Amino acid sequence: MGYFRRRIDDELLEWKNAQRRKPLLVRGARQVGKSWAIHHLGESFSYYIEVNFETNPDLKSVFEQEHDVKKICDRLSIIFSIPILPGETLLFLDEIQACPEALKSLWSFKENLSELHVVAAGSLLEFALKEMPSYGVGRVSSLFMYPMSFDEYLWALGKDEWQRALKDANSEQPLFETLYKELVNAFRIFLLVGGMPASVAAWVETRDFRNCTIELADIQQTYYDDFKKYSGKISTELLRNTLQSVIAQTGGKFTYSRVPGSHSIEDVKRALSLLSDAGLIKTVRHTAANGLPLGGEINEKFTKYLYLDTGLWLRVLDLDFGGAQSINELILTGSQEDLVNKGKLAELSAGWEMVKAADSRHRYELYYWENLSKGTTSEVDYIIPYRLKVLPIEIKSGTSGKMKSLRLFLEKKDLSRGIRSSLENFGLLTYEADGNKREIEIIPLFAIGRLTQPSSFKP
Repeated sequence: MGYFRRRIDDELLEWKNAQRRKPLLVRGARQVGKSWAIHHLGESFSYYIEVNFETNPDLKSVFEQEHDVKKICDRLSIIFSIPILPGETLLFLDEIQACPEALKSLWSFKENLSELHVVAAGSLLEFALKEMPSYGVGRVSSLFMYPMSFDEYLWALGKDEWQRALKDANSEQPLFETLYKELVNAFRIFLLVGGMPASVAAWVETRDFRNCTIELADIQQTYYDDFKKYSGKISTELLRNTLQSVIAQTGGKFTYSRVPGSHSIEDVKRALSLLSDAGLIKTVRHTAANGLPLGGEINEKFTKYLYLDTGLWLRVLDLDFGGAQSINELILTGSQEDLVNKGKLAELSAGWEMVKAADSRHRYELYYWENLSKGTTSEVDYIIPYRLKVLPIEIKSGTSGKMKSLRLFLEKKDLSRGIRSSLENFGLLTYEADGNKREIEIIPLFAIGRLTQPSSFKP
């Protein structure tokens, strides 16, 4: 299987070529492609050494017995029979959370051997970082990695021209009809396959969904198996029940009492925190959205959670709830109006597409808005900062809908622009309210990530 191009590749090359470079941590959930991307980067070096502390735990002793990073490099060079030369060698410390002394050594690499390229990754890294909160402040850089985006999926399919055309399209120059229909069909399949690299590889190589489901089931079981490795005293049953409840409650405010079992709210909150640290779920917080920053007006009582990947979401629904078959049929053959379980999967996908497209150097935070006035049910799926303004986004699984909540939000907050994201082509709707002209831009679900891309990437 060949390497699939990832957006993080550009950031890794930028790190490699930077004059003022720090040791790098690549952070993200298990099996999102961290090691694969770093190994690909290693191909651009004269020499490459990969130290995996899970598959070769004996290597921990190199870091436990010696704290001089130059001597550590000498020993690793002897063990691997590969020279470690500044500027020519990439040293990759994989599953670094399994060796706290190696994690601590990153500080010393910056101070005493800064010219050497050192990169580290780990699937449960966040737990280790919390135990040493000041381990390398200002001396270590981070990049955050997620499952493949729809753009990356198109690259894996060899549809680079589709991706470029999609990047250039807008409300004034929408996609031409044939390409638009092809992209809708590709996006339907992407929802089923998901963005986990193993599942994408199975689809690219075989075009057989059964092989994708096998890969996804294996990944899901790995996540369940990891529960016993989580720090702290919390039952694996609670973690599993909480994760399943997150999946069941997708698209709505999370209700603690719906987690199976007799668990306290505090225990469920702790389980949610651990699942978030493992990278398996993303928090979407309620904001009053009266201005920026959005995080300055959050209401912790109203919170949503997104599971990591649409393909995994469907597999859990199928395996643990027996409820994915009808959704699968809707994705592949249903009308656009009926698609995606009344919007739950559309909302899940849109949220992650925006996270994946954002600057990898930071965690991108998601927010939504709900009218908390009594007797109202208005809700806007996502609120994001965009060009120093508040931008509301309403997600629609199909192509219909009156957008009452979006219009209400624009009027309450005196804003002139909002986004409707559905399976429609690019477009623009304008209307007047209270003597003010407002516009709602239509962006396809498979292009929603453009709203959070760094300015250098935006069309």
